Amino acid sequence: MRKPLLSFLLLLSSSAAAESPATSIKVGALAFGTLNWELAVMRGQGLDKANGIGIEKVDLASPEAGRIGLQGQSLDIIVSDWIWVARQRRQGQDFVFAPYSSTHGALMTAESSRIRQLGDLGGKRLGIAGGGLDKNWLLLKALATKSLKLDLEKSATITFGAPPLLNEQLRQGQLDAVLTYWNYAAKLEAEGYRQVLTGRDIQKGLGIDTDVPVLGYVFRDSWAKAHAEAIKAFIKAATVAQRLICESEPAWQMVIPLTQETDSRVQSTLRRHYCEGRVATPGEAEMKGAELVLQWVDRSGTPTVAESMNGLPSGVFWSNGGR
Repeated sequence: MRKPLLSFLLLLSSSAAAESPATSIKVGALAFGTLNWELAVMRGQGLDKANGIGIEKVDLASPEAGRIGLQGQSLDIIVSDWIWVARQRRQGQDFVFAPYSSTHGALMTAESSRIRQLGDLGGKRLGIAGGGLDKNWLLLKALATKSLKLDLEKSATITFGAPPLLNEQLRQGQLDAVLTYWNYAAKLEAEGYRQVLTGRDIQKGLGIDTDVPVLGYVFRDSWAKAHAEAIKAFIKAATVAQRLICESEPAWQMVIPLTQETDSRVQSTLRRHYCEGRVATPGEAEMKGAELVLQWVDRSGTPTVAESMNGLPSGVFWSNGGR
């Protein structure tokens, strides 16, 4: 990025609050998560100070650790999906979701694999990132049942696990395909593995035409109301950091070590998928799409979960999250 453009973006991020004492925000981030990319650029470019906030990054060992920290109020912000927020709101919690990415995970297999479509998974060894309540897994099961009357839990051998482990098992031939998170799917893609279906493809197969945001910043609505200027400043700074990651080579150079990848092909693929997923504030169409996604997740979940879920709770998506 040329210096004038960088200066322009930094000017946009400035505010009168910059001269006030910084409000400290505790942000939980996974070691290999893309939130780390944004935080590094925010600090490296002074976007936090320019917006009058201080960021205390807390390293997380797992997504669950972040959720526990948020529930226990030892963290102010984490990155998660809106399905989890919806479940929490159904239980009376006041968590909200400010979307920042619509990049989906994908079902990946080897280029030489005979798996070309959903129906080919019968009798195969399938790895699933996350657990039995992972959104993409529930939607994939729903699509198989709806379109093919195929029960994947009975017709395929299912292995749940952490994404790095599943990727390695696929490379070693211990699995025939993996349904994994977008960044791990991107790494496989760069290595020559092939997409069978993306999360977006799965949703389209279920009749959901709107591209519903996948990941976002999650925090308590009560905390956001008590720190209204701070959360707006954080979202503003994070948005500028995203733009810099996608448009500025110096900013991207800050991020490369955080990818833990030395192969430039993998680095470029990660950057491309990350930038393709940038989103604006969801509107009415996205809300309807989210309602449909949740209906399918409810139907495909365990009876205990499904019985406790009835529609998209109000307030899931943060109303003040304009970007």
